[in-house]
Amino acid sequence: MNIRKDIKVKGKHGRPVLIDTYNISNKGKLPIIIMAHGFKGFKDWGHWHLVAEEFAKAGFFFLKFNFSFNGTTPEDPLNFGDLEAFGMNNYTKEMADIDTVLEWLEENDTGIYDLGNITLIGHSRGGGVSIVKSAEDERIHQLITWAAVEKLGFASYNPDIQKEWKEKGVWYVMNGRTKQEMPLYYQLHEDVLENKERFDVERAAKSFSKPWLLIHGTEDNAVFITAAYKMKEWQPKIRMEIMEGANHVFGGKHPFPSEELPLHSRQLIALCLDFLQ
Repeated sequence: MNIRKDIKVKGKHGRPVLIDTYNISNKGKLPIIIMAHGFKGFKDWGHWHLVAEEFAKAGFFFLKFNFSFNGTTPEDPLNFGDLEAFGMNNYTKEMADIDTVLEWLEENDTGIYDLGNITLIGHSRGGGVSIVKSAEDERIHQLITWAAVEKLGFASYNPDIQKEWKEKGVWYVMNGRTKQEMPLYYQLHEDVLENKERFDVERAAKSFSKPWLLIHGTEDNAVFITAAYKMKEWQPKIRMEIMEGANHVFGGKHPFPSEELPLHSRQLIALCLDFLQ
């Protein structure tokens, strides 16, 4: 297994993007998978490294990365040590980070992987971002979403929260695992308002013309399964797989104490490989 960890790439908004890559073979044109993590997530969360290894064993060049403003630091990518950065994250920056990853692949092409066969996987909020990005970017050829949100924006549906958020300039969300109060500055909502059409997941889904696999668990308490059914309604051509009993992270947790993937993650990978192969 060829694993490269914490490759530091200059981002477009003043903070670096950290990249990990996994592959078995150095010969031939390996299809590329890029994985985008979700809200309060990071590339080294839980069992994502085991998931990456399984895709590499199946013949893919697997790349996972940290969004540059996800709140971790290059020196400590496992912890939220920069909450100021977390608070200044927004969707424009996350879209730009995916551009950075695609450009890094183009600039470092040695013939191992196939730039004509790129799949973007997005988990949770990263799924919503990935839907929009895949719809607009011709470099991305297939899309897979895991427990994806159907709406981008925080409290965009709640005028009372919007009003208080604007007055205070910041809204705090609790990280249930670390017990940190994580700030969201009002600039996030302003970014959504300024890019209302671009960040409209419904619009992107309805116009989507590429292969798309949507996977969602019936026991997801973070993003309810109704999100999956909405997207299937918006875009009937989606291949939708509902996983009975699966939670938001398909059996994973952080830290992950085992070298064996949980059942629902194994099923998740099998569905993805069937779709891709």
